[in-house]
Amino acid sequence: MDSVGVGASEKDVRPNVLWIYLEDVNGWFSCYGDELIETPHIDALAKSGTRFARFYTPAGICSATRSAIITGMMQTSIGAHNHHSRRPEKWGYSFRANYDKNELPHSARPLPIRFREAGYWTFNDGSKNDFNFEWKSDELFDFNEGGLWDWGSVPWGPRRLLAGQCLAGKPDEKPFFGQVHLKGGKNKRGSPKVVDPAKVSVPPYCPDIPDIRKSIARHYDCLLQADKEVGEIIAYLRQEGLYDNTVIFLFSDHGMTLPRHKEQLYEGAIHMPLIVAGPGIEAAQVRDDLVSGIDISAASLAVAGIEAPDTMEGRDFLAENYRPRTHVIAARDRVVYAIDRVRAVVTPRFKYLKNFMTDRTYMQPQYGDKTALYKTFRRMMADGEMTGHLALFFGDTRVPEELYDLENDPYELFNLAANPAFEPMLKEHRQLLTDWIEKTGDQGQYPESDIGLLNELSVWSEVDVSPEFERLRPRLSDHAPVLLKKNQK
Repeated sequence: MDSVGVGASEKDVRPNVLWIYLEDVNGWFSCYGDELIETPHIDALAKSGTRFARFYTPAGICSATRSAIITGMMQTSIGAHNHHSRRPEKWGYSFRANYDKNELPHSARPLPIRFREAGYWTFNDGSKNDFNFEWKSDELFDFNEGGLWDWGSVPWGPRRLLAGQCLAGKPDEKPFFGQVHLKGGKNKRGSPKVVDPAKVSVPPYCPDIPDIRKSIARHYDCLLQADKEVGEIIAYLRQEGLYDNTVIFLFSDHGMTLPRHKEQLYEGAIHMPLIVAGPGIEAAQVRDDLVSGIDISAASLAVAGIEAPDTMEGRDFLAENYRPRTHVIAARDRVVYAIDRVRAVVTPRFKYLKNFMTDRTYMQPQYGDKTALYKTFRRMMADGEMTGHLALFFGDTRVPEELYDLENDPYELFNLAANPAFEPMLKEHRQLLTDWIEKTGDQGQYPESDIGLLNELSVWSEVDVSPEFERLRPRLSDHAPVLLKKNQK
């Protein structure tokens, strides 16, 4: 059985479920031990519920992570692993013919559909529906505040929720499942400058230069603004009499734009904050067992009394009889115009990284390249200034395997893969990955289709430098994915 429901005339006493989704946010909150800033609203939420110290997202980039979390399935299991793939509408363009549609199997239905089938009202506030599969807004949400990517006209944040619009049409007897997307680390324009760059700590895998300090300081500013917005959401729920019957999941999709953070699989990219609070959740608790992003869906269904299908890969980490994971997996595949394949295995103490494309540097073309900070990185790389610990990530090559002792080396500076003393541990993690690839059918092991690559090439032809694109350039002028027109809505 997939779901349960109630009669329309009955008062449904099941709890509301609210996801507070933080965009590009590293968990430098005071409740997580940071001493530079105070985040009282998020701290209070953590105190009223359970804070998870070892939560890992399925990827270091938004569309892959969000596709996995909304289905409770790894993006590599459902063909949603290549960032912004199969998305002719993503950039507001149309294509001349059909494309590689990713139709989800029945077992991987997005979570809002499961909630609606069970009698819940569903809404989305924040215009962030970044999924790499076919979906229709009216099938997922009773209220969806905007287009797929309506950045210009709809500011991120709990604007529609606080205005009462998300729940305006909800029948009184129905509980709700909702998502509020906060701009988080991308909210630089909306975050007052508070933090002094001279007071921030620079991780040893980044050069200690003014631009880095400014970037980290601005991220702290964004965290302060996000904390304020979380406080506004909590205040609204209390005002409307909803707080005491709402289970809140607060989490981030991946880290900020820094080396080893966004797009990558190091700790700064996928080791994220997760707080769960509400009825039935233990207060003032901290858990250090491993939790994956795909587990959020399973746990959300469970608190609502909705049975998840056996095929769902996520696990209900809130269950009384829950057995903690022995490991979690994360994956990096094509990130817009950089074709890659990396897999990470995280166990309680160690992290293993398998780089399948060692001919590619870590610093392939990426989102950050348009910033002054990354332009400085490129200059420093060219001038040979990236030495010591910086040489690994900013170098011209990379090794096929990496193994880090997270307990003694939280910054992942010392690769133990070639250390004979850790060979048994290397083999154990290597086998965990091999078994997972075989069990799940990891779709990242297969090349992306020509039409899929042409779709991306037609949008990013000037910056697509991966060799897989080059053989397709002659076909751009007469192939179906050539851009037809730009949507000016």
